Amino acid sequence: MVHHLSYWEQNTWLEDIDHAVIGGGIVGLNCALQLRKRFPEAKIVVFERGMLPNGASTKNAGFACFGSVSEILADLETHSEEEVIALLRQRWEGLQFLRNQLGDDVLQFQQLGGYEVFLNKDRVLWDRCTEQMEYINQLAKHAISTEKNLFLIKNSSFSFQNTHKEVIFNRFEGQLHPGAMVHGLTRNAIEKGIYLLNNTEIKSFSSKNGQNELVLDGFGVIPVKNICVATNGFANQFLSEDITPARAQVVITNPIKGMPIQGTFHLDRGYYYFRNVGDRLLLGGGRELDFSAEETTENGLTSLVQNKLETLLRTTILPHAPFSIDRRWSGIMGVGPQKKPIVKKVAPRCYCGIRLGGMGVAIGSSVGVQLANLVESK
Repeated sequence: MVHHLSYWEQNTWLEDIDHAVIGGGIVGLNCALQLRKRFPEAKIVVFERGMLPNGASTKNAGFACFGSVSEILADLETHSEEEVIALLRQRWEGLQFLRNQLGDDVLQFQQLGGYEVFLNKDRVLWDRCTEQMEYINQLAKHAISTEKNLFLIKNSSFSFQNTHKEVIFNRFEGQLHPGAMVHGLTRNAIEKGIYLLNNTEIKSFSSKNGQNELVLDGFGVIPVKNICVATNGFANQFLSEDITPARAQVVITNPIKGMPIQGTFHLDRGYYYFRNVGDRLLLGGGRELDFSAEETTENGLTSLVQNKLETLLRTTILPHAPFSIDRRWSGIMGVGPQKKPIVKKVAPRCYCGIRLGGMGVAIGSSVGVQLANLVESK
């Protein structure tokens, strides 16, 4: 179906576009805001194919984190020590930038600390993590310039079942509200005169002879000067990069009387993660049950993962607290063989900031800024 725009609509939103940002999540909005700083008079339009961000920006668990001990040890198997320090530094600095940008009140940020919980069956992993914890703390100190140890061993004060009696505590981990985060970024963008077009899908784009064009579903071809791709797990629609979509499924309970859990938690090598949201319990994960099925750009739920999440709640996390599920959803991340995001020029006046590796809350703002800073001034 072709939509016939009025002259006023075409003239206001889709003509003389200096910077087209594809993707209206945390990366795209930060990219647009940084472009406004660099180019005060430019016309900047953010195109988002969903009513709300379609990837993971408003569908994640709201962890303000930068890695558990077991995750960092796993990263050291595929990254150098210097690369891991750089990853931790980028996550830490990205979170501080986000907090300074919007403020903790807007983000509903709470630094309650994080806990890595170990199942009884994971005794070998526990031993390895605790043996290497001092080494990991030294890496973290290099990354975030602190004299304090990031990770500590604590006795578990939680009534979990089938878990080790001690946990590894992360003193700096926090939690926030992803919806409030994106709403705050959206409000800032509107105040800065940035155009936001939701429910507008870019089918493709081309860069030929110095001229860039977007093909909008139902609206035809739109010429633009610069293109910034910020679609993360959906990027393969436009680009040939080493990135794989990764769906994450989540559940949240109805309010639980006397909610026994406060903070953020990582379980079973980080394959599962949970936190309190007020007096509710949010739990996500389960991709390892069938990695291939979750390598998709289709939002949806599977009985395999959903049953596992409910079983974990019932048998391990909330064994003594009656609960019921209020809502279920999924989000699409972008992952790859390396945790390093892909931020680069891909064609004349075309750029991308993608592959956030499940750390979008921590690094999305800084990736958006880096993406905008690539755009050439002439």
